[in-house]
Formats: sequence, C-alpha cells, structure tokens
Amino acid sequence: MREKLRGLPALTGWLIALTALLLVSMVIGVVVGSADLSVGTVVDAIAARLGIGDADLIDQNIVVELRLPRVVGAALIGAGLAVCGAVLQSLTGNQLADPYILGMSGGASLGAVTVLSTGLGMGALAGGAVVSLAAFVGAMGALLLVFGISVTRGGALLPGRLILAGVAVGLLAAALSSALIYFGPHGTADRVMFWSLGSVAGVRWNTLALTAVVTVATVVAVLLHSRTLDAFAFGERAAAGLGTHVARTRWVLYTLVSLCTAVLVAIAGIVGFVGLVVPHAVRFLVGPLHARVLPMAILVGALVVVWADILARSLMQSRELPLGLVTSVLGVPAFIYLLRRQQGTE
Repeated sequence: MREKLRGLPALTGWLIALTALLLVSMVIGVVVGSADLSVGTVVDAIAARLGIGDADLIDQNIVVELRLPRVVGAALIGAGLAVCGAVLQSLTGNQLADPYILGMSGGASLGAVTVLSTGLGMGALAGGAVVSLAAFVGAMGALLLVFGISVTRGGALLPGRLILAGVAVGLLAAALSSALIYFGPHGTADRVMFWSLGSVAGVRWNTLALTAVVTVATVVAVLLHSRTLDAFAFGERAAAGLGTHVARTRWVLYTLVSLCTAVLVAIAGIVGFVGLVVPHAVRFLVGPLHARVLPMAILVGALVVVWADILARSLMQSRELPLGLVTSVLGVPAFIYLLRRQQGTE
C-alpha cells in the first residue's frame, strides 16, 4: 500500500480526498457544540451576515463569531504545527523533534505564568490578548537564548547543540514557572494548567487573521525549500555538494518555523503530539520526499486538530476538555502503532 501512495496520481487523489474530508469536518465542527445547529441554520447564519436573507441573531453570533473562527483556527494551527514538526525533524535529523524542541513551549509558559501570577491578565483580559502577547514574548525570548547558546563562532547553527540548548532553556523556564506558581496567588495553578493544555476556544477573527498570515507564509516558504530539505537528509556535506548554502538555509528555516510556532503557542497554548506524530504518519504513507510530505502534513495536521477540538467540546456535556489533552491521548497510541509498523518493515 505504501508504494502505491508514492505515485503522483495516487498522491493527487489523496490530497483531493483529504481536502474534501477537511471541509466536511469543518462543517461538522461548526454544527456540533453545546447548542446543536443544523447545516441549514449554519448556512442561513452565514448568509445573513453577508447580507443575504435573514436568520436569528443568536444563531448568527454562535456561528460567525464563535464557532467559525474556532474551526478555521484549529485547522490553521494543526497545519502549522505539522509542517513545523516535519521541518525540524529534517533539519535536526532527530525523529523525536517537534515544534517545541527549541524551548519555546517553556518560554511561552513562563510568559503566560508571569502574567497570570502577577494579576496582569486578570479580569476581562484573562486568557486573552495580554496572556497571548506574554506567551509570544516568552517563546521568542527562549528561542533567542537558545540561538545565542548554540551558535558557533562561524555563525552556524549545529543541530545537536540546538537540541541540548533547547532542553536546558526549557527546563530553566519550567523551573521559573513553577516558582511563580508556588509563590503566586491562590488559583494561579488552575489558570496556568488550563492555558498550558491548549485550547482554540478563544480564537476570534482578529487573532485568526494573524494566525492565517503567519501560517500561510511559513507553509509557502517551506514548500519552496522542499528540495533543500531533501538534501539535508543526506547530511550537511551532501547538501553543500548539491549547491545548498547550509548555514544560511538553517537560519532561514529555523527562524520561519520558530516564529510560526511562537504565534501558534501564543494563540492556542501547547497542543502536543501533532507536530511529532503527523510527519511520521505522512512519511509512512508517501515516503520521505518533502514535496509529498509537506502538502499531506498540512491536511492531516489540520484534520487532527479540527477533530480533536470537536471531541474536546462534545465528549463531556458539563465541561470542555483541553485540546492538548485530547491530542496527547490520540497521539501516543498512534505513535506507538507507527513505531511497531516501522519495525515490521525493517
């Protein structure tokens, strides 16, 4: 089956099928929720906002202001995390690499915890713009520290040093976050835990615009570097021999995926396992070439997060589950299955 999916006609068919499935899933995501709506109601609500026809104002607000940006945001976040994970796995040569490997999850958490524990994010801004901005600043601060630690005198970014620096900075940020939570006011731990487990419930059109611009720009830039990423699979010397400017390419790609990850974690918190598992699943189906891996990863990552969000808000009637909890519960068995299947083919 795996060999059949590597041909261009088969790949095109899968991309078309996954696109159709994603669109259907997004419609389901808009329909399903605490207030169940029919497809007709959703269509009428969107049409009414466009000035075509009429619909109940409450239905319009639910569909257009709450669920539609949430579902589109989930798709963008899933696509972005999957692409960033695929790129980092190739650049570092580490199969366990994910978008948070460079310490940005720890930095983002530290930024969010700082705001939540000092009261700056309380009231109307709790979980909103201030927390997201602090998470972004924390993620970028951690990234700059990792780059500063790992860069060589010649200006190169070595994968091994990057990973070690990312682990060290992540542990430091985690320790500082724990200290802020411990000495912070009562209830800080609960607010931090909810944020850190991820959610797209707070995505609105204003934040969605930024997410879309950053994600689409990253995806386009990475797709243009697909052949370069293939060259890195054979090592730095082979990539240089094929005409790749190794140091410059690493800086460009690391910066792009890191900026994208920082924006995504600021908007949705930490959504685990998507950037780790999806690239492996896609490579298992279509092989290692990035011209095939990246388009598939975009669609599969979007599908995973859209459905994880649907499950997060529909499995329990009394409360909504954190998005990162659902992706982790789904991701661990999937990763184990892929490892077992990979062992069987070796």
